[in-house]
Amino acid sequence: MPDRVLESAITVVYVDDDVALVRLIQKTLGRRGFQVAHAASGDEALAHIAGGGVHVIALDHYLANGTGLDFLAKLAVLKDALPVVYVTGSSEMNVAVAALKAGASDFVPKTVGDDFLVLLGSALQQAVEKAHLRAQKEAAERDVRAARDRAEMLLAEVNHRVANSLSLVASMVSMQAKAVSNQQAKDALGETQARIYAIAAVHKSLYSSGDVRTVALDEYLSALLEQLATSMRDKGLGAVVKHELEALRLPTDATINLGVVVVEWVTNAFKYAYSDHAGEIRVRLRRLDGGKVELAVEDDGVGRKNEEFAKGTGLGTRIVNAMASSMNAEIQYIDRQPGTIARLTFSRTD
Repeated sequence: MPDRVLESAITVVYVDDDVALVRLIQKTLGRRGFQVAHAASGDEALAHIAGGGVHVIALDHYLANGTGLDFLAKLAVLKDALPVVYVTGSSEMNVAVAALKAGASDFVPKTVGDDFLVLLGSALQQAVEKAHLRAQKEAAERDVRAARDRAEMLLAEVNHRVANSLSLVASMVSMQAKAVSNQQAKDALGETQARIYAIAAVHKSLYSSGDVRTVALDEYLSALLEQLATSMRDKGLGAVVKHELEALRLPTDATINLGVVVVEWVTNAFKYAYSDHAGEIRVRLRRLDGGKVELAVEDDGVGRKNEEFAKGTGLGTRIVNAMASSMNAEIQYIDRQPGTIARLTFSRTD
């Protein structure tokens, strides 16, 4: 079989103290387009490598000082180590296996016939091609990681801007509420402001946590409940909010839905369960069996059958139903006598 001629020159450093063999290799592989430089020792080979332009190393096992395995250990600490084709005796397969484990790309058994030179040329070319493909793969992976990092950075910036814009809208709604004299209009605008804040808080969590895909529910709901309780107290409602929130994460859309539901139920508890006296509102988030999650808002107030509940517009109930429907969640209202439990159960999607 005729030797394959290279499309472009491959520079080889052949590390061996057998000068006669190296000259033969230089002559034979030179006809195929290889440029073979001789290094009689590992130190000479390192000097060639430092000079640049080397594509591959052919490394004999027996050297004047030590073995090729010793030289492989030195190569392993170099950045961007070159591919190595290890040359050893045909009967020393244990040495070849050790060389491959130490980082060699391939090995060629040394024989006295022409087959050795043919196999050596093929192994050198394949080692360079594999190294080139590996470098291309690593470069492509770096490009993908860089693109992903840029996309996440841009998405974080988008979430930052959305959160700021929603906070601005909430402030405008608050200003509008102060400008109207009708109490029903004030209440409606106040509830709208709370809903906007619930959505803005999700986007704030996304850009501040470093994870733009999911939201830590315990942190998000804790901050939301604190803001909501402060807002209700400013309106003269004196209930105390307590919470037990398990640490779990949800995608953005599901978190927004859940936040809006919490706003509706906690606001209702403030307004209707304890309309004329103080009390306690308990919010619980926990995992259930079968991959389910439960959100519960519980109070010790007058109960849903009280006529105060009938005075609302029903918008909050429609919003809760819409949020639950988009999550494929189930809603329950449980009469505790006294008080009510509003319960939402849904399946985790992560």
